[in-house]
Amino acid sequence: MLQLTAEDQAKAWLARLAAALGARATPDALALFRQDGQWRDLLCFTWSIATFDGPAEIGAMLDACLADTAPAGITIEPGSGRETDGTVEAWFRFETASLRGRGHVRLVDGLCRTLFTAAVEIKGHEEHTGRRREMGVEHGAYRGRQTWVERRAAREAALGTTEQPYCLIIGGSQGGLSLAARLNRLGVPTLVIDSLKRPGDAWRRRYRSLHLHDPIWACHMPYMPFPDHWPFYIAKDRMGDWLEAYADLMEIAFWGSTTASNARFDEATGTWTVEVERDGTPVTLHPKQLVIATGMSGAPAIPRFPGAETFRGVQCHSSAFDSGAAYAGRKVVVIGSNNSAHDICADLWEHGAQVTMVQRSSTLVARAETLFRFITSKIFSEDALAAGITTEQADFVAASRPYSMVAELHRRLYPEIRAHDAAFYARLEKAGFMLDFGEDDTGLSMKYLRRASGYYIDVGASELVANGEIALRSRVQVTRLLPEGVELSDGSVLEADLIVYATGYDPMETWIAQLISPEVADRVGHVWGLGSDTRRDPGPWVGELRAMWKPTRQPGLWLQGGNLQQVRFYSRILALQIKARMLGIQTPVFDPKGLAH
Repeated sequence: MLQLTAEDQAKAWLARLAAALGARATPDALALFRQDGQWRDLLCFTWSIATFDGPAEIGAMLDACLADTAPAGITIEPGSGRETDGTVEAWFRFETASLRGRGHVRLVDGLCRTLFTAAVEIKGHEEHTGRRREMGVEHGAYRGRQTWVERRAAREAALGTTEQPYCLIIGGSQGGLSLAARLNRLGVPTLVIDSLKRPGDAWRRRYRSLHLHDPIWACHMPYMPFPDHWPFYIAKDRMGDWLEAYADLMEIAFWGSTTASNARFDEATGTWTVEVERDGTPVTLHPKQLVIATGMSGAPAIPRFPGAETFRGVQCHSSAFDSGAAYAGRKVVVIGSNNSAHDICADLWEHGAQVTMVQRSSTLVARAETLFRFITSKIFSEDALAAGITTEQADFVAASRPYSMVAELHRRLYPEIRAHDAAFYARLEKAGFMLDFGEDDTGLSMKYLRRASGYYIDVGASELVANGEIALRSRVQVTRLLPEGVELSDGSVLEADLIVYATGYDPMETWIAQLISPEVADRVGHVWGLGSDTRRDPGPWVGELRAMWKPTRQPGLWLQGGNLQQVRFYSRILALQIKARMLGIQTPVFDPKGLAH
């Protein structure tokens, strides 16, 4: 018997799926899935970001969404079929009533293990790129013609004054700028405001030694990849300058030195009233859509230790730390043991300070080189590019895996990582460092997705901890502050001229409570996390990052955050939702787990 190729198998399965969906035959569609099958949808069927686990959830989604979606034209991407370790996978294209989409399927023994569907564009409202690009000039002679720079200046002068933005984005770093660039391409009048003066200042104001912890291939902004001579890891000031240039070249309307103090939503008109202060002048804005893009965290979390007011030295949160230059030969205590704590300790050591790290709970440490070798380089690297995995393709590959599958994958990977760096981990533990690899051994990525804390990507500080050049006090808590330093729970006292609180940030919903109201923050609920029922990620299981890049339980309110790879990819998904609402397209949201928690 002639054995079918992987592509033939995928093509046959997709044909059966197309027939079932076209006939609105949910039972026939469900017969194509395994019992542990999952369907991850980004807008195409649900107008949300949702994962459905097993036939019952998939069937409920199809019963609710299939009639409005009207999927058609399911066609495999030629050459995309392949088989690895018994799993057949392929990419495909399709359309719905309003959208064009791209999808991915994984088959095991002829049945679907995972199906991924993601919106790419709104039909009839595509970006003006490639063959659809604008001419840029109208040939001929015309009185009163405006130049490009005059048109741009007039447009930006009107936005927020004589003309209201359809979308207001609060936060002018990578999250806000990537979304604004997408919305500009879609013709959505958008204004970005930020309390800092210039785009990129959020990076410039951080401690002087900061570099991106993710390699450059994962960090490109939409439409504008970094130059190919830029370094593996980008310095924070260089990143700040890039964001400023990006805002200019993407023609993003940006108000710096502008602080939002209050936002109210009018249910009757579907309009926000947002009070801001721009360079000391009060301004009222009335957008239809409001996006908070201040990162995935809230305000700095500063512990209140007894006796803090008696300490004779300087205290600051890690977000306010700039440099250890003033502390050469002086004593510093850094409370915390995650990324910022390690980076700051290393900076202080480089400047000759006597620095002690206080580790109050266990921390996951993974060497940057090892993460790149075992994980990141598979889709974000020069080797990946040489294999045809572009940035966009890498983003789609990453998105095609439901988060529960990511957990399974990393649970299998981390024994290899731990074996590879066994000597490194042994030296850290000998120094007294408390290590973990996640509550269920799923590693760093899952800690990030669940709680966005509890880890350090080692770029050198761990060596200083292991050899004692950064002193470590672990298995203790801070009891109180004394005039001369920090008293620990074992009765010892650490003398200090400076105390740095590398203690993280409050949840993102605290910004919502401050800007809008505690009631709206409660309605939106906990932001970030998957519902894994692990530390700082309370259950029940949601299966997607809570409230991010998709409809919240507050109409007209959206949240944009995450690392550079996430804001690049999901900015398109969020922009399409906002554009659809501006067009008046019907967007019935089906996300029972996401909207219920």
